[in-house]
Amino acid sequence: MWRYLALLSSAAALVAFAIQPAEAGTGGEQPPAGVAKPTPPTNLPHLPANTPQVQQIRQIVQCGGTMYAVGTFSTIRKGSTTFTRNNVFSFKATAPYTVTSWAPNVVGTYGTTSNPSNTVNTIAFVGGNCANAYIGGHFSSINGTAVKNIAEISTTTGNVVKTFASNASGAVQTLVGTHARLIVGGNFTSINGDSADPYLVSLNPTTGKSDGYLHLHVSGNYQFPGVSQNATHIYAAQLSHGGHQILLEGDFTSVGGQARQQAFIINISGATGVVTGWNAPEFNTNCATSEPFYVQDGAWSPNDSTVYFGTTGYHPDGEPVGSTPRTGPCDAALAFPSTPATVDPLWTNYTGCDSLYSAAADSHAAYFGGHERWSMNPDDCDEQGPTAYSAPGMEGLDPANGALYINTDGSAGYYSRDRGLGADFMMTTSAGLWIASDNLDQSQKCGGVSTSGLCFLPY
Repeated sequence: MWRYLALLSSAAALVAFAIQPAEAGTGGEQPPAGVAKPTPPTNLPHLPANTPQVQQIRQIVQCGGTMYAVGTFSTIRKGSTTFTRNNVFSFKATAPYTVTSWAPNVVGTYGTTSNPSNTVNTIAFVGGNCANAYIGGHFSSINGTAVKNIAEISTTTGNVVKTFASNASGAVQTLVGTHARLIVGGNFTSINGDSADPYLVSLNPTTGKSDGYLHLHVSGNYQFPGVSQNATHIYAAQLSHGGHQILLEGDFTSVGGQARQQAFIINISGATGVVTGWNAPEFNTNCATSEPFYVQDGAWSPNDSTVYFGTTGYHPDGEPVGSTPRTGPCDAALAFPSTPATVDPLWTNYTGCDSLYSAAADSHAAYFGGHERWSMNPDDCDEQGPTAYSAPGMEGLDPANGALYINTDGSAGYYSRDRGLGADFMMTTSAGLWIASDNLDQSQKCGGVSTSGLCFLPY
């Protein structure tokens, strides 16, 4: 969670980045039929717009007819009602999006009262079983039962399922449930008695013990002159639509004996999980010394032929801040073929030195979220360049060429949301696009509607 602490410490700097008056850019496109609508419903559950500490929703998943959300929060608003919810809650996936009574008390002994660092980063289900959820993060107790950073809990009572071992030595950042396995990534070096598979492991979903399916020996971190301290870890993972591959992002230099930086793909269709030949040398680029890990989310195209990434990173190391046109993979949306080979970007869309933290895709658009101000901005940094469009907080791009989808009069992006820390998670379902974010600086608007921390854009 180091990125959030760093962003919080620089909140004043973020506020100082004023969005320029909307000016028409060049090269944008009108969105085709079938993309997510730009305006959400007005009755979604959401975070309060103003709280003593910044609250954040980190991930959303759907199981059956219920949405499950996790993060760092203590209250949820729905209409005029305030619900006490400690880092986990659920609600109906369809209107009127009723908040359920499910309220696990997920807490910890980390941090301080004024600056708590307890959080649930991720939630997953295995095999379509919605009766129990797996959660991971940085916490030490659920409903009074001692656990450490990972647990299985009942979606009825919220109580810990004690047959599943719950002890990770470091924060769990991402969970993927598939093939009767629970794939776990994070900062841990040992988990439930297994120290042979640091940072990435496959667990038996009944016992919580390693099932021996992954032995990829994730190792290394980013080293170059002046670089900020950065630790080896797996940060995020996305299961392909076909269910046979997982895309992963994190801080490492070697996976499965192969040189990889920022991202890699594993094939999980065989007797053991293996690293594929997919390799993007573009990600061997060092970005700014303050942001060595910069590929923080990815997404698959519906047919799994393309992978998309939203990046932070500011600018390539050693390149003057104002150098234009922009080069490299820093602060950009990128698309690559998912072919198991060495690949180059299909396209790159630069924000102009603002970060993207999340990605999602459907057959009509690639969606990206962060705390960006502009899109199609390769010719400026922290200013709106001559070809750029105003696109605060999120953007929808043409998956064929990376061009921004723009509003009817061509003056700005088709989508917008308050920037805050930056949209940290996106997910498409058959109903539309879900976006998880935060309430930094009272960020609450998505598509002009007040719905802090959680937005849904229907098809």
